[in-house]
Amino acid sequence: MAIIGAKEEHVDPRLTRIAQADKKPWYQKPNLRFLYLILIPTALGVEWTSGFDSSMMNSLQAVQSWVDYFGNPTSDRLGLLNAMYSLGALMAIPFIPTTSQYLGRRKTILLASVIMCMGAGLQAGSRNTDMFLASRWVLGFGIPFAIVNASALIGELSYANERPVMTSLFNASWFVGAIVAAGTTYGTFRMASTWSWRLPSLLQLVPSFCQLAFMYWCPESPRWLVSQDRGDEAFAILQKYHSEGADGDEFVRLEYAQIQSTLAQEKEFVSAFVWADVVRDPPMRRRFMIAAIVGFFTQWSGNGLLSFYTKKILALVNITDDRTVQKIILGSTCWGFITAVPIALIAPRFPRRTMFLTCTIGTAVVYTVWTVASARAAIDNSAQAAIPVLVFMFVYSVFYNIGWNALAYTYMVEIFPFQQRSKGIAVEQLTVRFAVFFNTYVNPIALDSIGWKYYIVYCVWILVEIATVYLLFPETHNRTLEELSFMFEGKAVQDKVQKNVDKVLQVELEDVQRRSSKDGVATGAERA
Repeated sequence: MAIIGAKEEHVDPRLTRIAQADKKPWYQKPNLRFLYLILIPTALGVEWTSGFDSSMMNSLQAVQSWVDYFGNPTSDRLGLLNAMYSLGALMAIPFIPTTSQYLGRRKTILLASVIMCMGAGLQAGSRNTDMFLASRWVLGFGIPFAIVNASALIGELSYANERPVMTSLFNASWFVGAIVAAGTTYGTFRMASTWSWRLPSLLQLVPSFCQLAFMYWCPESPRWLVSQDRGDEAFAILQKYHSEGADGDEFVRLEYAQIQSTLAQEKEFVSAFVWADVVRDPPMRRRFMIAAIVGFFTQWSGNGLLSFYTKKILALVNITDDRTVQKIILGSTCWGFITAVPIALIAPRFPRRTMFLTCTIGTAVVYTVWTVASARAAIDNSAQAAIPVLVFMFVYSVFYNIGWNALAYTYMVEIFPFQQRSKGIAVEQLTVRFAVFFNTYVNPIALDSIGWKYYIVYCVWILVEIATVYLLFPETHNRTLEELSFMFEGKAVQDKVQKNVDKVLQVELEDVQRRSSKDGVATGAERA
């Protein structure tokens, strides 16, 4: 549990015990296997867009035709070209909870995908800097709608045993788009025409097109359906995808009862004003504070330099050849994917606090060594200092992926009840975009002004992150979403929910018995 804050209370983990007793793997369950496969293009694929954008903008700085076409943007102008994406996202965030609640997860993702396809087309056809900036804003406006709902949809559809891994793979999917972007730009950067940057820009619509093409076969969130009084549809989805294991029928009945009872309890607290939940009461304020912290830390742990300004980092250690820079960007991105996927499969199996602390302590050590090596390169003008900088750029990715990449959305889905989940992830996205906006705008100016000394800021800041994780982050490992819904509210609220669960279960069992009796009578009549 967290050191600071009220002690978390957990309900009797009946559903978790049933799921843990189910030893049948997901790939031997036909319906669940299909669900996870269709979630790849429809939900995990949302992060392909985000990864594609960051990697493309990083690589374009080493594409001469792009540099020439936009007047050799440096420092503040370059920062603005990158930061405009986050500015668009910031403008979208206030509308996400209402849109998500009204349209549901699937339709909101589709809406976002249409917006991002328009943005990619506008970006590829840009005739001047203003048009390119406008396209960046449109792309940024669409992405948070998709991220919030896709990450929530994965958590709300996945079976309890695989849910932490599936939500962890969401962020790992970022590297798929990043690799494609880095590879495409490496293949086009020597083209003499403007297609050297227009082609990668146009290809940015491909991930969004995947959502448009495959969403028809993806089910809606059962929790959203229950919130819309469409319980029969929700139960049918749970029955189809979650009942293929041991004690599957019992699991689905209990899961459905928990969803119904939890949402009923949540509705007692929901305010008419959408954003009032942020400051409603101490438990909810604590959740939103953690969401804001997670969002900020995921982008202010030094990763912003690697995501957007690798060329400037390498220039500080005298690596300036464009082809070499492109190779390092591509290699670093591939390495990120190679490490992110196994870590996403392993990290959710361990306590969340342990993984976050491993991540932050590891990145602190890496940044310290990285800073020392960069200082030696600048002070001694040593070419050898480039070697440890390159090595620790790759090592950094491993530690970062353990926490801020693998567990960010897993944690967000776990600490928020359904009614506040889209708002919670939206707040996380709000601080993500603030941090990225600041980083992308200020980082190039700072690197040009004070060089390697700017790394010291991150060395100190990551120490703050370590203390914050240790003192504030609660443990959520090995619980289902409904079992975590009221962990901050206290035992009285949880007991009330549990009584409602028992009542719903009793009604369901009586319905099953009545249907069985009718079937028995009908069978007897047929025999007569």
